[in-house]
Parts: sequence; C-alpha cells; structure tokens
Amino acid sequence: MLKGDEIIMNTKIVMIDSCNIDKKYIKEAADIIKKGGLVAFPTETVYGLGANALDSEAVKKIFQAKGRPQDNPLIVHVSDFDEIDPLVKEIPDIAHKLMNKFWPGPMTIIMKKSDIIPDVTSAGLDSIGIRMPSNKIAKEFIKECKLPIAAPSANISGRPSPTDVERCIEDLNGKIEYIIGGEKCDIGVESTVIDCTNYPACVLRPGGITLEMLKEIDSNIYIDPAIMKKPEKDFKPKAPGMKYRHYAPKAPVKIIQGDLQKTIEKINEMVQNYISENKVVGIMATDETKHKYTKGVVISVGTRKHMETVAQNLFETLRMFDDNNVDVILAEGFEFKGVGIAVMNRLNKSAGFNIIKL
Repeated sequence: MLKGDEIIMNTKIVMIDSCNIDKKYIKEAADIIKKGGLVAFPTETVYGLGANALDSEAVKKIFQAKGRPQDNPLIVHVSDFDEIDPLVKEIPDIAHKLMNKFWPGPMTIIMKKSDIIPDVTSAGLDSIGIRMPSNKIAKEFIKECKLPIAAPSANISGRPSPTDVERCIEDLNGKIEYIIGGEKCDIGVESTVIDCTNYPACVLRPGGITLEMLKEIDSNIYIDPAIMKKPEKDFKPKAPGMKYRHYAPKAPVKIIQGDLQKTIEKINEMVQNYISENKVVGIMATDETKHKYTKGVVISVGTRKHMETVAQNLFETLRMFDDNNVDVILAEGFEFKGVGIAVMNRLNKSAGFNIIKL
C-alpha cells in the first residue's frame, strides 16, 4: 500500500488520511485543476476523475483518458450550496427539498443548465447533473479548487468503477497528472441520479439514496422503467450509465435470477458444464450461499441481510475475478427493492443484460 507520495509514469500519487487532511497535497491537486489538468479523488460513492467543469479543453481530457463516449454526460461536483446558482437556470422546489435532505451525500440532481456550462460537459444536453459529495477529502479538494468539478468515475470507460485507490492506479496511472488516495469508498456504487427538470421527479440511476427514501420527500417520485432494459442504439442519455455497457470485468457475466435454492442448483450445474470445457468459472456468491459452491473461484460479495455490503463490494468483487483470470462469471441475482435496485442495475449493465430467469 502506498504511503505518503510517489510519482509513477508521470502521475503523482498521494495518500491522505481523511481524519488529518494534508492541505499541501490538496493545494497541489487544486493547482492541477486550475491549470486544466486531471485529478482522481475519492468520494463516498466511487473514486472520481475531475477536471474544471467550465473548461471545455480540460473536460475533453476526461473523455480521452477514460476512452469515454462523447455523448455520455458528466456530473458536476460542488462543495457548497452557494456554488449551484451560477450553474443552473433555476432550482425547482423539489430539488430544494432533496438538497436540504440528502446533501452533502450520494445524490445527483439534474436541472436546466446555465450558459456557463460547456456543451462538452453536458454532452450537448440543456440540462446538467450536480452533486455535493460528503467525503471529507472530496469536499476539501473541491473547496480549494474554487471551481465546479466535472467528474465521472476514475476508471477506463466500461470497466467496474474503482472503490479504492489501487484500482485508480491500475486504470489511469500515466494517463492523468494526479491521484489522491483515501479510504475505501463507503457506498460502493455511483450516486442516485434524479431528474428534476420535470415534475414529478424521476430517478434515472438508482444508488445509495433509495426510492423509498426519496418517496418520503415526495410520494410521486418514480424510477424510469428504462433503467432495467437494454437501451436502443439511438438512445440519448440524460445521465451517466444509461446507454453504454458499464461496470464490465474482462470475463462475461451471467446473472441467474430466481428462487435462491434453484439459483444455487442452476449455478452448480453450469459450473460443471464449464469445467468440462476446461474453463475457469467465477461465482459471485453471498455470505449465506458461498459454502454451497465447492468448485470454481467463489467470492462472496456481502450479506443479503445488509444489501449495503453487497453494493459496497460489488465493483471490487468483479475486479477480483479479473485478478483470478476467470473465463466466465456466474452471479446470483438480488431482489429488486431498496439498495438491491442499484445493485441489480449495475449487475445488469456489467452482464450486458445477460440474465437467466428461473
């Protein structure tokens, strides 16, 4: 594990303790942003890859470093409520209510953008997603930048998002100027994205702020049914993660969805078939089921009793299967409620909607 700071392949990598933030490193990173460079930094959801959201040339570097499609909009990060007004045409009443309840935190609110937001940042849309992270390092970094920060996840586009600094280094070392390392991300999946440009507000990407939590603010809030379907080729996304295959490990993922006992039996049957073909099989199990599999590379993603653990470990588990050089990954499905909606949204994307329903 890296300690202090180190320069590898022209990327400076620093480790910061969130309980004792070294302002020297924060200032160094902010200076990179002000000069039009890129900085990876931790948030409570996943690590982000940041640039000055108002600088078109800087934002283009994000797309280049990640290999990200140009029609995939970015989320703009702020550190204080006062920073929002210049970025949007108006803040709808429902957006005010959501901000007051859930910010700072893992929620992105889409509003009509102001003219200072470049088209490259919004992918040509007339709206922009804005978020105020709660992670201490992220807050200090954005505050020191004195600029809104455009930041998707800090990984190669299409790969599982990074929840620790080692995976940022794995994907982006030598491609960006600066990486800030902190603790492992708390939430583990990207922010809940809610579109407030129309009423009722609509969830475009599920996350740690669940639909049940949102409905306590406004019972009319709903989830866009398109999030669990394979998008059409000409689909124009309003939020990140809606159109393209995301979160994908190197091996193909197959989800087995249904009664848990039948799921276990089906996975064991499939494992036998793959082994007979001389393939290395990865099994994404849970604490409750991992002992039910005796062959293959078995990794528990967390406990079904606390789906927050599954969300937190999901992307790292997918990456661990890559580390084990598996040929195929068989993943147990989860119930479509609470945080499970976010987990299944990401799993479906990682699998390219390859689901076996029992």
